[in-house]
This record gives sequence, structure tokens and C-alpha cells, in this order.
Amino acid sequence: MSAILKAENISKQYRLGTVGTGTIGDDLKRWWYAVQGKEDPFLKVGEVNDRSSFATTDYIWALKDINFEVKPGEVLGIIGKNGAGKSTLLKLLSRVTSPTTGTIKTKGRIASLLEVGTGFHGELTGRENIFMNGAVLGMTKTEIRTKLDEIIAFSGCEKYIDTPVKRYSSGMTVRLGFAVAAHLEPEILVVDEVLAVGDAEFQKKAIGKMQDLSTGQGRTVLFVSHNMSSVRSLCTRGLLLENGETTLIGSVDEVLNVYLKSDFRRNSWSGEDGDGSMKLLKAEISSENRVEFFKNTEPIQILMKFELGENFSDIVVGVAISSSVGNPLIGLLYNDYNEYSKIEAGTYQVSFVIPPCSLATGDYEVEFNLSIPYVKKFTTEKSSLSFSISADSSFGNKFFLQNNQNFNSVLRPNWFKSLSKIN
Repeated sequence: MSAILKAENISKQYRLGTVGTGTIGDDLKRWWYAVQGKEDPFLKVGEVNDRSSFATTDYIWALKDINFEVKPGEVLGIIGKNGAGKSTLLKLLSRVTSPTTGTIKTKGRIASLLEVGTGFHGELTGRENIFMNGAVLGMTKTEIRTKLDEIIAFSGCEKYIDTPVKRYSSGMTVRLGFAVAAHLEPEILVVDEVLAVGDAEFQKKAIGKMQDLSTGQGRTVLFVSHNMSSVRSLCTRGLLLENGETTLIGSVDEVLNVYLKSDFRRNSWSGEDGDGSMKLLKAEISSENRVEFFKNTEPIQILMKFELGENFSDIVVGVAISSSVGNPLIGLLYNDYNEYSKIEAGTYQVSFVIPPCSLATGDYEVEFNLSIPYVKKFTTEKSSLSFSISADSSFGNKFFLQNNQNFNSVLRPNWFKSLSKIN
């Protein structure tokens, strides 16, 4: 089956700090090279799109040499960290902007939903915006009239359909925008993170509609989301971007596993996170036998080493455990096991122990908390860690039934082990 969309060596370059090319000198240089039939001289410069480092040149490659193709009926999930180039890629594929180098070949109509309210006019009613947005996306007036009732019903905005869109909430706006784009029946539907604005009921409805478009009607969907469960349930293939470059293209399970491991898998950290009055020096997650990929039948220790530059009478010391997609699960605080929180200046070490059979198999994030309540938090995301729990096949159900008392303490876990002063 031939590809319905094909990207060949597409790259996008931007100039940092200014709009356009920046100077008349740069424009003249580009013009002179073009007259001579030579390549744009500024394509030979530019840094990798790493947002965490300071720039040393005036140019940045938002995307660099991206190659992939999508067949009819496929749902391609495009994932990566913030700033990896996902939205830039979708804008290129939607022809919102053009690539600096490379070509994009498509067959059929493309409908895009990239930002909340894209293509809507605030002064027009929802009904009027359906006609305007549908026309922009390539629908005829007859098509829009035929599908009008269906679009309104899907959006769930019947009561407000004759009210100006400027009075809509962001959720209502994205509902209406998605309803128009989905009922255009495009050969290719491009959806960015905007569905996250909608409520759970609408997200479920939207994902169901995209599944129907791909499996029932053979349409192609390009889907960007940070909700890994939605990506896993909807997509058939995945594309992983990192710093504007392709890291992996393959099955959605393979790509998600690589992304989660590269993005979250870090079991130890050392450095300084905080300031002179309070800072984290070391964090570690370990077990008796290994330092990563723990078994669900073994205890897991979480260790914190921190330094106080002064005496504190009100301090929070603890950790928060979340799922791999950021859903909070458990909070462990030293303060929960002590009647007071007064700690003198010095270097300390605190540890918590997760008992066996207390967490399900999967990936988990751990964020460390050194703070003064309602005043200041000293730790940041740079010291956060993660770990994975896998099933221990050497134990049967009997082991878990005998140890199920640990589950009863998950909401109020008595997992604090010790706090000791080092110096």
C-alpha cells in the first residue's frame, strides 16, 4: 500500500531573538547566493534544539532531517519532551509554515487542530464559525449543511451554538473545533495536544471518533499528546522526537517503552538542588539486590541527603510518588511520623522503605520535597528520580495473599524508616 503522507529530509531553521532573518546583511547574502544558484549559506550553521542550554549561535534547528511515511488507516503517535519539535512538525505537515529544507508529499485533504480556537472568530456565533471553519478546511456549503446537526450534537454545545464564540470556555471552543475537523472526513487528520483542554468525557468521545476514522473509514490520524495511555490505546505506530531529531520510529509499544525509559529512568542523583539555607545533596532509590528494575516482592528504599544552613522550626521533608504519566499516588513525609518539625542546621539523611507488594508493576516517578509550607519550595524537577517495578514470577498468588496487609496501608503508608544527622 502506497503512503498517503511522506516526509523526506525535512528540516526547519529559526533565528533566535529576532523576527525574520534579522539583518539587511543576512538578506543580501541570501539573495546573492540565490542569484548564483548556491545553497542558503545559513543552512550550514545552527545548533541542535536543546532548550536546556544557552545558545552560542543566532540560528537553531527546530527540526533536522526528519524522514517517515504514513499509510492510509494508520494512526501515528508523535511523542517527545516539551520543545522536542512535535508542534513544529505538525505545522509543517499542515502547511501552516513551510520547511527550510526537504519535501512533504500528501494525498487528499488535511484537517488540522493545532491550537484552541484555531480559525474561529470571537465575534461570530458557534453556528457561523462552523460554516467559516468548515470552508477554511475545504468543505463546501452543502457538505456543512448536511453535517451541521451532527457537528453540533458531537460538540455538545447545542445550548450555546447561537452565542458568540468569545463567550465560550477553552473547552467548549476545542469541542467545536474538533467536531468540525472530524466531520470534514479528511484523508489526514492532524491533532495536537489541544484535546487535553477538554474534559474526560469529551476526550473519550474524541479518541473514539479518531479510532472510528482510522479503523472504520480508513482515514489517517497524526496525534500528539503527553497522555501516554491515550497514545497507547489509539495509535498503531509511534515517532519519538528528541531535540528536533528522530530517535525512533516503530510500533507504539516499542516507542513508548523507549521514551518512558529515557525520559524517566534515573535511580540516583547527586549535586545541589536548593540554596544556602536548604538544599538537597543526594537522592537514591535502591533495593537489596539491584538499583533499578525492582521486583514487586522486594522492599525498595528511598534515600535523601540534605543540608540546612540554619535552624528551622517549620520544615517539610519527604517524597511524592507518581505514575509514569504524572498522576500522583502517594506522599511520604518525615513530618507525618513526628510531632514536631524543628531541625537544627547541619547535614542529614532520611530514608523511606516501600514494603513488598505495595505498588503494582509499572513505571513510577519520585519528586523530592524540601520546603517551608506556604513560603518556599527549595527542590526542583532536576533532582527527581524514577524506577520500574516488574512481577516476580518465582512467587505465586499465595505470596501476595499472605502479604496483602501492605495494600491496606497504601493510603496512609507507615513507610518512614529513619532520620539521622551526619554532621
